Amino acid sequence: MMISMIAAMGSNRVIGKDNDIPWHLPDDFKFFKDTTKGHHVIMGRKNWESLPHSFQPLPGRPNIVITRQSDFIAEGGVVVDSLESALAIAKKSGEEEAFIIGGGEIYRMGLDLADRIYLTEINGDFDGSVTFPEFDQSKWEETSREHHAIDERHQYSFDFVVYSKK
Repeated sequence: MMISMIAAMGSNRVIGKDNDIPWHLPDDFKFFKDTTKGHHVIMGRKNWESLPHSFQPLPGRPNIVITRQSDFIAEGGVVVDSLESALAIAKKSGEEEAFIIGGGEIYRMGLDLADRIYLTEINGDFDGSVTFPEFDQSKWEETSREHHAIDERHQYSFDFVVYSKK
């Protein structure tokens, strides 16, 4: 099973602030939806709680929530206490590509396990408290990059980048 991470980050690696995303990029939302549709998505409790209730669980994909809170309930999702447990569920289900979708702590736990990173690199610095982890570029190969310019719906330019572990 391929283990992938998918995220969007600013030039300063920020991915979140106050349990929200500090930008609005509709085409990035579409990219996330299209890329993860039909696949297991693995997230931390805070990431789950940041989703609008109408998107809990994210539709069209099995949702797995990692938390240390033994009594936590994620209605429509599966709750586990470790990334390893989440990946085991996906693998047992016959998943071909499971997606780690955040937040920051879950990305850090998954970095050494990941085979691929889908990273939307946004051309702008953002104020925020959650960041995407640094990763050793020498261990990863950029396999694709697609630029998206500023337009009437997107205040920032950005690139959809895919990195594969060497």
